[in-house]
Amino acid sequence: MTYKRVLLKISGEALAGKAGFGLDGGILNYVAQEIIGVTDLGCQVAVVCGGGNFFRGEVFSETGGIDRTTADQVGMLGTIMNGLALQSAIEKAGKAARLLSAINVSEVCEPFIKRRAERHLEKGRIVILAAGTGNPYFSTDTAAALRALEIGAGCLIKATKVDGIYDKDPHKHGDAIKYRSLGYGEAIDKRLMVMDPTAFTLCREHNVPLIVLDLNDSGSMVRAVRGEPIGTLVEGE
Repeated sequence: MTYKRVLLKISGEALAGKAGFGLDGGILNYVAQEIIGVTDLGCQVAVVCGGGNFFRGEVFSETGGIDRTTADQVGMLGTIMNGLALQSAIEKAGKAARLLSAINVSEVCEPFIKRRAERHLEKGRIVILAAGTGNPYFSTDTAAALRALEIGAGCLIKATKVDGIYDKDPHKHGDAIKYRSLGYGEAIDKRLMVMDPTAFTLCREHNVPLIVLDLNDSGSMVRAVRGEPIGTLVEGE
């Protein structure tokens, strides 16, 4: 096992399945099993979920006529809904999980406290981190990078709909070229923004490796934690 502790970033859209909105029970149970597979290696796992399957604050503030701060707060609630559902799926599959939120929703989950999160991880529980950073104008990608630093994760894994980073959208361009590995400087210079620039910069400045892989490729996260070459690895310059 290459990494003792990892942070996994999953987009909200991935949990919606083909419907593109809400939650798909089959996908939710699949993701729970994939995460449990990583913990079965002895690796400690924290998860940050996006909320785009329910609400995108930045988009809605531009089109829906509401304040950006308010829109982002609505989006944070979407990540809590995803976190609650994932927590339940993991527990039904037989593994302990805890949901921690960056905003106070004490009736449904615990507050995010660094030491509390670390203690849960040390006890073998899967920790789900919701509500982003708790602040507007920051994406859940940035939240994932920040939490990875706070809990001392050895790697940030972003599970997406594609099997790595390409020079252009592989769904639109048949001649798209996949990168097996990249330096953060190269990724930023080439504008290969699979994560937002703030998240990239945080990882770059603090030497946190990023692995981008296909969530729908069963066992891909296990192989990544084992150190097998999969997806795209971003590290260094």
